[in-house]
Amino acid sequence: MRTRRRLATVLATLTATLAIGLTALPGLAVAGPALPADASCPFGTAPGPPVDESEAPRPGQAEPAPLPIPDPPVGGPGMATCGDVVAEGAPPAPQVGVVSYVLADLDSGEVLAARNPHARLRPASLMKTLTGLLVAQRLPLDETITGTQEDADQEGTRVGIGAGGQYTIRQVFDSMMIASGNDAAHALAVRLTGSVPATVDLMNTTARRLGALDTRAATPSGLDAPGMQTSAYDLASIFRVAMREAPFAAAVNTRQIPFPGFGANPPFVVANDNKLLTSGYQGYIGGKTGFTDDARHTFIGAAERNGRRLVVVLMRGEQRPVPMYEQASALLDHGFALTDPRGVGTLTESNPAEPADPGTTTAAEPGAVAPESGAAGSWGTPVLLLAVVAAVGGLFALRNGRR
Repeated sequence: MRTRRRLATVLATLTATLAIGLTALPGLAVAGPALPADASCPFGTAPGPPVDESEAPRPGQAEPAPLPIPDPPVGGPGMATCGDVVAEGAPPAPQVGVVSYVLADLDSGEVLAARNPHARLRPASLMKTLTGLLVAQRLPLDETITGTQEDADQEGTRVGIGAGGQYTIRQVFDSMMIASGNDAAHALAVRLTGSVPATVDLMNTTARRLGALDTRAATPSGLDAPGMQTSAYDLASIFRVAMREAPFAAAVNTRQIPFPGFGANPPFVVANDNKLLTSGYQGYIGGKTGFTDDARHTFIGAAERNGRRLVVVLMRGEQRPVPMYEQASALLDHGFALTDPRGVGTLTESNPAEPADPGTTTAAEPGAVAPESGAAGSWGTPVLLLAVVAAVGGLFALRNGRR
């Protein structure tokens, strides 16, 4: 049954990616009439069916309803496109094998290129950027916390928190951002508000206040759960705001940190798994990787050159035939090569329908909860072929662990 469901999901992704790819052929990746940001776009309303039982509602829990679709689209009319879009007169962006991406200027917020930017997809560990934003804004990073067995028992990637271990919040925060520790995300979520559900509520309140209206957090780690979704547009916007927080910017640009042991376990080193950093990409300033069976591979990368800071977010991709970080680097190179800073939309950082949150710039009291309110890329592979290989690769991928 699991295999059949996985096959159905991969085929659905292939169909959607091919539909997007039809507008991404060389010579067609230019600005044109915007399409409605609704169900007419692939994944316009929801991420599609999961491949396993991770998103099944618990007994007595209702199936999450679809999030409303903003009209007009957040970020401007150009953000309503289903396919590839660049500014008028700009060269086509490199071809990449993902369902959705956004390339934007971190400072001005101008979106320089995009594909189906509001597609509602699963974030995997990229959701930790929203958790990290809240930690950087609200917690005293030098305070010591004690690890719990519940932290240690979290599913998927864990940094190695142990029950009874003593850690500074900064150590736990850094390990969450550079090594994607789900145990770290759990520990920080409990410290933020007193419970994981309350922190998820805070994450969703924060997303609404930022105008990230495609986003619904279901876990602080990004592990799949009922209703989890976001978009490349929202993640680029959240990352942009988070990079204004010095602890966040430092964490996502850190190669490794020493991490305390616990009990009889000695200290060890936690290393960053983002290959834009470890490969020495010119001007790299931060990012995040993610993977779950349902989300597939997701990626954020940012860099600075000649006074310009750019960010790229890629969602629902594969590591074959071209690794995600190489796809990201091709888009960043494209952005840095542009001589005209005009974009096709603007990232969001506020929602006019929501009041400003007075607690977003200062640390909250312990346990406090905010109130509710077509040029070819360097590999030169046509996007349709890349989409086919990427989608089929999802079926046969050897790596099925959940991040």
